[in-house]
Amino acid sequence: MSFINYSSREINCKIVYYGPGLCGKTTNLQYIYNKTNPEAKGKMISLATETERTLFFDFLPLSLGEIRGFKTRFHLYTVPGQVFYDASRKLILKGVDGVVYVGDSQMERMEANIESLENLGTNLDEQGYDLHKLPYVVQYNKRDLPNAIPMAELEEALNPTKVPSFEAVAPKGIGVFDTLKAVAKLVLTELRKGSGG
Repeated sequence: MSFINYSSREINCKIVYYGPGLCGKTTNLQYIYNKTNPEAKGKMISLATETERTLFFDFLPLSLGEIRGFKTRFHLYTVPGQVFYDASRKLILKGVDGVVYVGDSQMERMEANIESLENLGTNLDEQGYDLHKLPYVVQYNKRDLPNAIPMAELEEALNPTKVPSFEAVAPKGIGVFDTLKAVAKLVLTELRKGSGG
């Protein structure tokens, strides 16, 4: 899944942010992008349609160490949240190394959260991936809103396998880097397993 660029001595990993429309996937990526060292990141590219957009950029974290003398470059993607963009979501999941599921903490978005999570499982299955075997974390965004569902309820509905989960307020950056670091760490652990060291 990850691909190796021998000339730049980099292992490239793909992390996809998945979740219902307007849950904060884009806000997460924009916050990370704005806080990432300019020398360490590529351009942020936005593919916009009338109602949704897919964002992606890559960066080379300087602090995560090397694997067999290779640095790890992370490519972060968001998927469009609306249901009728299923084809582009499938495409974006191709070659994925790690997934961040972003849930919307608002009571009235619970159904959309569950639908989106089921859709993630289905789309991964179709490509031969198993969500429970992939590096995977959950972020509960919009924790600052008055209608936010209690964490215990969210965990029960959206994180039955108890993967690492994080509370977030993405526009303020709360929980954003915790989420990214957790999924990056899981991806690196998988890579090290695969490389026998």
